[in-house]
Amino acid sequence: MTLRELRVNLGWSQHKLAIEAGISASIVKRAEDGAPVQARTAKALADALSRAYGREILPIDIAGLQIL
Repeated sequence: MTLRELRVNLGWSQHKLAIEAGISASIVKRAEDGAPVQARTAKALADALSRAYGREILPIDIAGLQIL
């Protein structure tokens, strides 16, 4: 699943995901739009989603996530 699909399935806004991941909403938007993100940002996103879904999600599990 893509970052956007994972987020929407949780009923989260980009802002909510950003808060949970400890990053800015603009970075979430850019990541969803396919812009590359730093490895630490990808990990923060995956960790936030892992906590929400109650299972481990790795950055490589997020379809389309471009990591620098």
